Amino acid sequence: MKRLTLCVLLLVLLPSVAMAARTPLKVLSKDPFVSALVVDAESGKTLFEENADAQIYPASVLKLMNLYVILDRVEQGALKLDEMVQVTPEAAKTGGSQVYLDPKEQFPVEELLYALMVQSANDAAVALATHIAGSKEGFIALMNQKAQELGMNNSHFNSVHGLPPSEGQQPDVTTARDLAILCRELAKRPEALKYTSTQTRGFRDDKFIMHNHNKLLTRVPGCDGFKTGYYEAAGFSIAATAKKGGVRIITLVMGSKDRKVRDAKAAELLAKGFSLVPPQPEVATAKPAAPPPLRTATVAGADTSAPPASEAKTEPATDAQQGSMMTPAVKESDSGWGKMFIGVGIGFLLCLGFFVVSGILKKNRTSRACSKHKNND
Repeated sequence: MKRLTLCVLLLVLLPSVAMAARTPLKVLSKDPFVSALVVDAESGKTLFEENADAQIYPASVLKLMNLYVILDRVEQGALKLDEMVQVTPEAAKTGGSQVYLDPKEQFPVEELLYALMVQSANDAAVALATHIAGSKEGFIALMNQKAQELGMNNSHFNSVHGLPPSEGQQPDVTTARDLAILCRELAKRPEALKYTSTQTRGFRDDKFIMHNHNKLLTRVPGCDGFKTGYYEAAGFSIAATAKKGGVRIITLVMGSKDRKVRDAKAAELLAKGFSLVPPQPEVATAKPAAPPPLRTATVAGADTSAPPASEAKTEPATDAQQGSMMTPAVKESDSGWGKMFIGVGIGFLLCLGFFVVSGILKKNRTSRACSKHKNND
């Protein structure tokens, strides 16, 4: 009975203890949003803005910086996507949205990237950060370094996952304008959009099915990113992008009190962006030359210089080739006719000569006969 009472008491006190361990935060969320921004991804031109420089808590939208740092290291060759990541006890204890990692497990970097972007897994964020930088603090330093390099001067990150700060910690802060800079950089990387556009994916041999929190992927044509975020003081936020008619638009809606309002405003602003930028012709890529036909292995000593019969039938010869590629049957036929005409000509001449000689001889005999008869009279 005492144990049961103790358990009930602990269950009652745990939420209070957890809340006490969090730093009290000023609630920033508003209706319909704290700030919003629409930009043309190609030019960076601002198409619409409202309080775009207002400070906000990014929540899980912050994970886009994780993605940028990791892909940058992969591009530099300092990290491989098939590199195995050992789950740490610290990662396994991370709460919020997760894929329930266990310290006994290890996963490739790429699998944890999908968990980070699709499931918004906080435990995956800690596992990746620890593997790459040795600690969460080391990875946070990399995040802030990249932010400064990109010109995100009003941003500062204090976590690798975007959760509300623990006691004694400061919250992550940024602005819609700063996040637009980061989003433009990610939009240049097709591999980034591969992760952010995935709607559903299996994890841990499909034992756990992950579902993307970005509902615009199925509601807005051409939408292929980026990320949503939420906790109570931060409100509902989204960094979204879509491509249509050769134009890519990026929209930020930050700090909305309602998820449905956030999504509706983001869809509305994406449409507004497309209405303000005329369609651009898609860049035509040169069609690669057709590879030579594959040749099958031939028996040693076989003649491989002649094309297969099927090729000979489907590839017409040019006029010049037709003259030089005359078949033996045609050549033999021409030779027979020539010989016949020659034979006829020779025979005609022989006959003509025979008749001429015969005529001469007959004439000579007649002359001699007349001469003889004349002498006898």
